[in-house]
Parts: sequence; C-alpha cells; structure tokens
Amino acid sequence: MMRMKHWQDAVNAVLGVWLVASPWALGFMDQTMPMANAVIVGLALLAAALGAIFVPRAWEEWIEAVLGLWMVVSPWVLGFGDMARTAAVVTGLVILALALWTLATDEDYSTWGRDRTAH
Repeated sequence: MMRMKHWQDAVNAVLGVWLVASPWALGFMDQTMPMANAVIVGLALLAAALGAIFVPRAWEEWIEAVLGLWMVVSPWVLGFGDMARTAAVVTGLVILALALWTLATDEDYSTWGRDRTAH
C-alpha cells in the first residue's frame, strides 16, 4: 500500500476542487474572468497536487506555490469583484503556504537547490 509523503498535497488537491466549484458556491459564476481563472487554476492545482501525491517531486511543489501566488495577485491583474477577490486571495495564500511549508520541511526538497556544486 502506498503511503502519502505530504498531507499538504491532499489539502491542495481539495483546494483545487474548491477553486473549480467556488464560482458557483460563492455566486460569481457570471463574472467570466474570475470564473475562468478559478476553474483553470483549480484544475492545474488538482493535477499538480495529484502528481505530488503519487510521484512526489520538488518541482510539483514549486508549481503549486506559483499557482498560489498567481491566485493572490490575479484579482488585481485581471480586475475581480469583491467576492471573487477575497476567495482568490485567501485560497491563494493557503495554497502558497502549504507548498512552501512542504518545500521547507522535506529533507529531500530542502536541499534541492543547495546541493548543486559547480564543476
């Protein structure tokens, strides 16, 4: 039986599903840009998180971090309304924090960028 390496990836997978459902759950499905952003980023996050669950690699955590950062800044880049902005920023901060936490605490990942020696 396979054992999950990071519980944070499962939470990020759930957050990916949340992002896909959030336009309908929070009532901003009539706003094209925030809805499309939430669905696309949610599906990408779900894919990255599932990849990280089944074949853990540091780059998947970096993808999750970038997606979280994008969700934080996207309301101002794309011009969201209040509800969509709040949902994007809060969800993005949680995604970003979970990805960075995994990168910082996993011994296999924390040395990922530091153990490279120049030849």
